[in-house]
Amino acid sequence: MSRPDGFDAVVVGSGPNGLVAAVRLAEAGRRTLLVEAADTIGGGLHTLDLTLPGFRHDLCSTVLPLTLASPAFRALHVEDDGVEFVHPPVAAAHPLDGADAVLVHRDLERTAAGLGRDGGRWKATVGATARAGDPLVDSLLAPLGWPKAPFSLARYGALGILPATAVGRAAFRTPAGRAVFGGMSAHSILDLHSPVTAGYGLLIAALVHHVGWPVVRGGSQQLADALVARLRRSGGEVATGTRVRRLSDLPPAETVLLNVNPAQFVEMAGDRLPKGYRRRLQRFRHGPGVFKLDYALDGPVPWRDPAVGGAGTVHLGGTLEVIAAGERQVAHGEHPDRPFVLLVQACVADPSRAPAGKHTLWAYCHVPNGSTVDMTAAIEGQIERFAPGFRDRVLARRVTPPAALQEINPNLAGGDICGGAADLRQFVARPVLSFRPWRTPLPGVFLCSASTPPGGGVHGMGGWEAAELALRTVRPAPAPATRSE
Repeated sequence: MSRPDGFDAVVVGSGPNGLVAAVRLAEAGRRTLLVEAADTIGGGLHTLDLTLPGFRHDLCSTVLPLTLASPAFRALHVEDDGVEFVHPPVAAAHPLDGADAVLVHRDLERTAAGLGRDGGRWKATVGATARAGDPLVDSLLAPLGWPKAPFSLARYGALGILPATAVGRAAFRTPAGRAVFGGMSAHSILDLHSPVTAGYGLLIAALVHHVGWPVVRGGSQQLADALVARLRRSGGEVATGTRVRRLSDLPPAETVLLNVNPAQFVEMAGDRLPKGYRRRLQRFRHGPGVFKLDYALDGPVPWRDPAVGGAGTVHLGGTLEVIAAGERQVAHGEHPDRPFVLLVQACVADPSRAPAGKHTLWAYCHVPNGSTVDMTAAIEGQIERFAPGFRDRVLARRVTPPAALQEINPNLAGGDICGGAADLRQFVARPVLSFRPWRTPLPGVFLCSASTPPGGGVHGMGGWEAAELALRTVRPAPAPATRSE
């Protein structure tokens, strides 16, 4: 596992943040080892035949707008390594009972036209966020400090700090406008009556118009494989099937970056952590989990509104009020009868993921952390609500409850795919309140998971910021001299 002269840096965990950190360190000249407990690299960036042979499913992450928008991935230029981002005909759709679905296109004007009376308001809120572009995204994904776009950030924050329910009712006149904003905001996996949930809705919707909501041709695993290949080209090494239980399990290195959640770090560090810092980590809260279903389908979903068939992502839940009520139930430890369902039709953009004429599909709903309730019927009920006859298209189904997600990836504690609740408190203090929260009290040891800023999503910024901090503060020891013969 180690070279005779050791490593300058060891990165534990090969999810997006760990991969980005390892590549950044290796390309800066640090001798880097990437350690992964699973037998395969990528964490959530993993594609496999979950249901039937020839049906390729992403284990977790599929739609990757933050990857295109992220400063880290913009700097890495992964397209040069063969990663191809492909866009569906429609970025997102929000079906409604007794009305046409709301369609969110990459083109802002086309989206606004479909919203009728709310078109101008969509442009004034979501559109203004999209027009702020990379400087605003960079400010939102950056550590605490003076932002790159202070005026754009202030305009965004004036609405973004508010609950999604309040902004939805105040900013939009029609049930359709309010509903689609509610679906976007529900990506926060928070009670939509809570502060900052409007900010999530504004940003995730704005990314449609800024960079799109693409998938990777061939599956998200292609992105992980490209980063691993790049790491190896820079002299980095990879060790899979190697679970790190204690920091002492690692080979000697001046720098250690940990793509783990706070509870895992406390266990790995043992009594080496100062008591005050350990207590702060132990107060870190995980958010709701997800209950996920993957499907192999005999054909496309029979949507009541055929336009939904062109959407890569579909939000199922109906009105803002119904979505907000369901998300509030989840936040209070309950299971809604009609949950908000996030559904992805990857084959709409990438037909290679299934045999000719067939389709893959995944859908999940939010559930209380660690839930053991089977939500299959509730999810399928929501799909059938807007696509009668859906069950007749199902060839095979794979059920992944929160416990199974955690078993696959221990970072996903209780099925929490965001690395911790992303409410206002933990948006600022993640995992602790600090201008440099990636740094730990242990010399040379840094955290780089989604439990650090800027939180969940395939943006790699936790890994990028931790690696940048390590490069500035830890100087590698000189290589041992080679004795000449």
